[in-house]
Amino acid sequence: MATLPIRLPDVGEGVTQAELVEWHVKMGDIVREDDVLAAVMTDKATVEIPSLYSGKVVKLGGDIGDVLAVGSNLVMIETNEPAGEEAPEAEALAPEPAAVDSPSEVPAATVEKQSEAAKPSSTPSPAKQRPASIAQHGAPRAEGSDPLASPSVRARAKQGGIDLRQVTGTGPAGRITHDDLDAVFGAPRGQSAPRPARARRTGIEQIKVVGMRRKIAERMALANTRIPHITVVEEVDMTSFEELRAKLNGQRGDRPKLTVLPFLTAALTRAFIDHPEMNAHFDDDQGIVLRHEAVHLGIATMTDAGLVVPVMHHAEAMGLFDTAAEIARLSEVSRSGKASRDELTGSTFTITSLGPLGAIATTPIINHPEVAILGINKMAMRPMWDGTQFQPRKMMNISASFDHRVIDGWDAAVFVNRLKTLLETPAMIFVDDYA
Repeated sequence: MATLPIRLPDVGEGVTQAELVEWHVKMGDIVREDDVLAAVMTDKATVEIPSLYSGKVVKLGGDIGDVLAVGSNLVMIETNEPAGEEAPEAEALAPEPAAVDSPSEVPAATVEKQSEAAKPSSTPSPAKQRPASIAQHGAPRAEGSDPLASPSVRARAKQGGIDLRQVTGTGPAGRITHDDLDAVFGAPRGQSAPRPARARRTGIEQIKVVGMRRKIAERMALANTRIPHITVVEEVDMTSFEELRAKLNGQRGDRPKLTVLPFLTAALTRAFIDHPEMNAHFDDDQGIVLRHEAVHLGIATMTDAGLVVPVMHHAEAMGLFDTAAEIARLSEVSRSGKASRDELTGSTFTITSLGPLGAIATTPIINHPEVAILGINKMAMRPMWDGTQFQPRKMMNISASFDHRVIDGWDAAVFVNRLKTLLETPAMIFVDDYA
């Protein structure tokens, strides 16, 4: 019998550490070779770590949220397989805990905690502190359920014409007492019994920020610390846009349904022809702006693990329905956690949207090292003045944030206005010789 370690492997691309985001085993579990032990997250992707041996799990190398170095012990496995050269080192790395022979050897902090736990609480519960005169009343029981009360209480209630099903008992297990009846008899006629005072809430739940949420926090902190943002909000009349979208969807056949995003992708691709400075990265360490000819759009997608930004590569080479299909595919693999490293990296510009829950305006945070991001807000029917009267129009605000170090406010406003023109006159998006 030998105890062998499963070490955190080198997951490639120069990664030296990874965050432990999920355990698939616990102490004492019996595992087989190739069973998944844990999942770790790097800056690029989430990786599952399999077992190299069959045996019993005798030690775990960390808690969820811990950052482990490549090569460190992830799990210790007790196995009958030949130990080879690993056994002495493994045994040395996993010493047995020292036995405690007497209470004097227990650490002082542990004794104090045990003493505190053994003491009865000196603070009475809110129910015990409540005077009988303000006992709870109402309809706490489901109709048809029998109230708990002694025969004398039942007789007194019957004599007084009180329905015990409408009285909340303050005794053990909700039993109705004479004090509860006194409170009911003391209530003025024609007036309902006083409601119970609302209890104060004092609990605090601690939630460790781990996994995807930690990565999101780090990315947001990086962007907000290093990038001075400027946000431009513009109102767009989407009436003609929506008419075109409805017409194309009516003729789509078995092709995917067109949402706003495929059209917006096409509009951005067209706008980048006149404004290549927006489809770029800013290497602030080197002081270099990298303008990209290829349009690799990041599509912010909400998942159970947090916000993920899968990347639609070479959007400039796709048609509307191809774009719709790719967006649907990327959303699916992101929400199922199956997105590959390539599908989550390399964006040159990002689109974010809250969908139907969107507000009037937002201030999206740039996805570093990009220089701009576009936010889509809620579409709504609004009365708009056409010069002679108010007309119902479908309106939507777009919010675009820019890196003010390399994008001037004037250029930002011109770019947003260009998008507004394309969206309000969608035919211009698809005229090849229009620029």
